[in-house]
Amino acid sequence: MRKIFVISLFVFLLVSLAGWSVFEAKQDSSEKSILMVAYNSLTKAEESLIPVSPKDSRVEKVVVNDEIKSLIDKNYNKDKVYKITFNQTATETQENLIVFVGVDKKTVVGKGFMKIK
Repeated sequence: MRKIFVISLFVFLLVSLAGWSVFEAKQDSSEKSILMVAYNSLTKAEESLIPVSPKDSRVEKVVVNDEIKSLIDKNYNKDKVYKITFNQTATETQENLIVFVGVDKKTVVGKGFMKIK
């Protein structure tokens, strides 16, 4: 009886891990495509700020606030946007380079540097 329980538990854990890895891979792929949309919108000067690779950038879905509104297209009327932060591009006077991609995951709606407060 105990052997059946252990085997069942083991099978359950394997199935759970497999499902989780598929979920992570799909989510990771989506973030990579958003990152590439953002990276492809950069000018040569902006690209040169990225020391090695854009892969260590951060992708997050955020609510559009007043600070973000000042950096994005005035015609963008959604309440959320993807914020891609290119790490290691900050200077003494400004934060990292940020690109905003619409919720369609294909349209760059703004970019710039947020000021350090």
